[in-house]
Amino acid sequence: MANANNASQIRFAPKGKLSVHFGALPGASLPKAVDEDLTATGFIELGYTSEDGVEITPKIETDELSVWQSSVPVLRYVKSASFQIKSTLQQVNANTTRLFYGAEWTKTTEKTKAGRDQYRLDLSSNPDLAEISLAVDWSDDVASYRAVIGRAMVSDRGSISLTRTKNQGLELTIDALDSDSLLGYFLSDDPSISPTPPPVIPPAPKSLPDAGGTSSPIENPLDIGGGNKPIGA
Repeated sequence: MANANNASQIRFAPKGKLSVHFGALPGASLPKAVDEDLTATGFIELGYTSEDGVEITPKIETDELSVWQSSVPVLRYVKSASFQIKSTLQQVNANTTRLFYGAEWTKTTEKTKAGRDQYRLDLSSNPDLAEISLAVDWSDDVASYRAVIGRAMVSDRGSISLTRTKNQGLELTIDALDSDSLLGYFLSDDPSISPTPPPVIPPAPKSLPDAGGTSSPIENPLDIGGGNKPIGA
C-alpha cells in the first residue's frame, strides 16, 4: 500500500492579497483563471492586512429529523450554508474606509487653517446595504489559489482602537450571498489536487460449467500445439 504521508502537499500562504469590486459582478464577469488580472474587471486591491491574514470559513449547518418510531434521528437535512471571509485591513484610504463604513468621503468647500483640503464621511441612520464581489489570492512556491465570491455583504465590523503604540485596523467580516446557486468558488493550479483516476481492476477469468456442474477455465483457442492449456495458466 502506498504511503499517504507527503510533505510536498503541505501548504502555507506567505503571499496573498484581498481584492474588492464595489457592486456585485455578474457571473460572466468574474475571474475564470487563478492568474487572471483582476483590475481588468474593476477589482481594487485592499493592501496590507494584519499578521493574521485572511480567515476563510465555509460552513454547512444541519439539523436532525426525529420520528415517533425511532429513538434516534432518521436523517439530517441542511438548515443553512455560509461562506465567510474575515480580515483586518491595515491601510486607511478611500477604498478601505468605504468598505468599512459603507459610505464614501466627499470633499468639502472649507479648507483647514493650513490650507489643506478637507473631506467628510456621513454615517447614515438608515444605511444602504451595498453588495460587493470579493477575491482572495494566496500562494507559496508551489501553487496559487484564488477564492471568489460573486455576491457578498459586510456582515460585521470590529471596533477601531486609537492608541499611541498600535495602528488603526479595520476589522471586517464578509458573508457570501446566493449567486446562481453558488456561494463562491475556488481556482488553483496546485498539481496535488488533480483528481486521481480510480484503479483499473482486471476482469476475472471466465469459466464454463463442465458435465459435473462445476466450472473450469476456458481453454485457449489459440494454443494449437500445446494441448488444453487454460487461459492465464
